[in-house]
Amino acid sequence: MLTDTLNKEQNLENILKDMNKVIIAFSGGVDSSLVLKKAIDVLGHANVKAVIVKSELFRHEEFDQAIQLANQLNAPIIEAEIEELKDPHIIENTPDSWYYSKCLLYSKLEALRKKYNFNYVLDGMIMDDLDDFRPGLKARTEFNVRSILQEADLYKSEVREISKANGLPVWDKPALCSLASRIPYGETLNFDKVNKVNEAEKYILSLDISNVRVRYHHNIARVEVNDIDIPTVVQYRKQITLRLKELGFDYVTIDLEGYRTGSMNEVIDSLDAY
Repeated sequence: MLTDTLNKEQNLENILKDMNKVIIAFSGGVDSSLVLKKAIDVLGHANVKAVIVKSELFRHEEFDQAIQLANQLNAPIIEAEIEELKDPHIIENTPDSWYYSKCLLYSKLEALRKKYNFNYVLDGMIMDDLDDFRPGLKARTEFNVRSILQEADLYKSEVREISKANGLPVWDKPALCSLASRIPYGETLNFDKVNKVNEAEKYILSLDISNVRVRYHHNIARVEVNDIDIPTVVQYRKQITLRLKELGFDYVTIDLEGYRTGSMNEVIDSLDAY
């Protein structure tokens, strides 16, 4: 690794040394996995708890994979659940809904921190998150959650590099995000819509495509994949169209800009209502 990245890794470990006991919001993604690995290395298993939260807005498979990875790291696990589709602020699906979603998560984590008498709640936010629309930052501040990867000035590329060097199997795993991110602001959320995009994405992933987002635009599915996978989507266009129409979409399109995180945020400035 480059010297600068090694220095940041050392700084991350130094930050952890004074924390004593920590609760970690663990999703199984590369960022929270690095936080968990380093916390265990520095503080020891007895002083770390990985909280894995189930929600209607994340795939059950991701929950199960997070448990499996936490077990591989010999991390003490707490399984928890939040019901985001019962919160009217989240169902409304405005840009501010992300704030309420994070409040729901952080309140659960804070309650567990108090229950077990631990010192801090940690999340996996990185420096890249400061460049995107992140209402959750306000909730993080309100609940005194620590983002130690940001405190160590770590970017995604550096997190992946350190994770690979530390033997984490998810070092190259695509970013995770709530299924609500596939549905445009102003379109109210419900289980049927969320499940529709979830099943569509699961089918496309089954075609040996590494990463996909199916953006919901009423009866149109806008499919985003990495540039390298666009020819594969074209190759299987008939099968994909058939399956997505079975799920209730009338039209299926490929986004020629390809996969990108936060593409629904590209239109925020045009939403006069917000």
